Amino acid sequence: MFENLTNKFEEIFSSLKKAPSLDEKQVDEGLRSIRLALLEADVSLDVAKQFIENVKPKALGKNIVRSTSPGQMVVKIVYDELVNLLGSNSEKINLNAVPPVSMMLVGLQGSGKTTSAAKIAKHIEKVNKKKIMMVSLDVYRPAAQEQLKLLGEQNNILTLPIVEGQQPLDICRRALSAANLNGSEVIIFDTAGRTQIDLQMMSEIKQIEQTINPSETLLVADSLTGQVAANVAKEFKSTVNLTGIVLTRSDGDGRGGAALSMKYVSQVPIKFLGVGEKIDNLEEFHPDRIANRILGMGDIVSLVEKATQDIDEENLKKTEEKLKKGQFSLDDYLSQLRQMKKMGGIEGIMSFLPGVSKIKNQMDQAGVDEKIVSKNEAVILSMTKKERTNPKIIDGSRKKRIANGSGTDIATINKLLKQFKMMSEMMKKMSKGNMKGLADKGIPPELFNQLK
Repeated sequence: MFENLTNKFEEIFSSLKKAPSLDEKQVDEGLRSIRLALLEADVSLDVAKQFIENVKPKALGKNIVRSTSPGQMVVKIVYDELVNLLGSNSEKINLNAVPPVSMMLVGLQGSGKTTSAAKIAKHIEKVNKKKIMMVSLDVYRPAAQEQLKLLGEQNNILTLPIVEGQQPLDICRRALSAANLNGSEVIIFDTAGRTQIDLQMMSEIKQIEQTINPSETLLVADSLTGQVAANVAKEFKSTVNLTGIVLTRSDGDGRGGAALSMKYVSQVPIKFLGVGEKIDNLEEFHPDRIANRILGMGDIVSLVEKATQDIDEENLKKTEEKLKKGQFSLDDYLSQLRQMKKMGGIEGIMSFLPGVSKIKNQMDQAGVDEKIVSKNEAVILSMTKKERTNPKIIDGSRKKRIANGSGTDIATINKLLKQFKMMSEMMKKMSKGNMKGLADKGIPPELFNQLK
């Protein structure tokens, strides 16, 4: 997400940072480039215009003139305005009500409401330790209720049993009664969508809202629709008490215009980003961290949090003990590779790192791609247990057998063994300092090894 915008901002700020001083003409040119970058990212014209109007007087102020690093001061001003535009502070979902607490998801058809319902349910279960029940109110789209039921079964989340022919308001009343009986603390209501906003849909949603009295009404919107998503938010805000936004498919949105426009247009906070298809591909929205990512400064805090959530603490301790004894093996390396895949692979980790566009260029030049992790996994799995424990015994004939078994070649085997050697040496050094830094959270240094 924001890849195109990040690249443009990095280009703009690169020239501003090099200037020993900035005059009004240089600032105007820089702001004109920023405005164009925002519009190309599908940010609405009103938002882009207001953003520049807020930045300009500060960028031409006395603090800039007197600053020893005027370019850095402009970056700081743009960063502050981005945070302000995105919502200043991150806002958690509100579960402070008498159980069962009701949540309602609204949005257009195809925006990802049903999948988001399951993701949010899993998030609440994991973070807030609450018992959840999901309820489908979509009696119009074929198999919509069955889809939510299946997601519930796959992810061990309770769903309200389907009663054929029952209408949305009756389903709501039955859900509230069932929650009191089965001990559900939170109910997530997945409402029906339409291909476009119409009076019938809005009227039904209003009636549902009055029946269940939700503590949260979240609009689920597709990031890829850009300004359309912002307009949809405005329409729903005028009908129901909208409390937050969930942006789906943000991992496939290189522009990011929807995120930058929606808070300004709707005046409600973005609470979640959908960043993939898996059940745990959901991120809480932090305006300051997103602003850092847009400006190419990375988001190490989120990366460490993600690693902390995904890491197997027991395996980490075992690996640390092995490192202290100098026993790091290819089985341990395989575990690290799988950890990387779990965190979204190379690109998933890259999106959180500072100077991401430059690192990606280095990766392209070095011929590193996402497939390298899967290839290395296949190579290690083609080795015997003895070979994984003691890679030094892998001679020419063994390499040929491993290459045939993994569908690779001897050059790939040699590259893996070289990477493993570099990584084991690096991790042994880290273990002496109790694995400080990112390695403390199980982030494999292979990513950085490949760039050497």
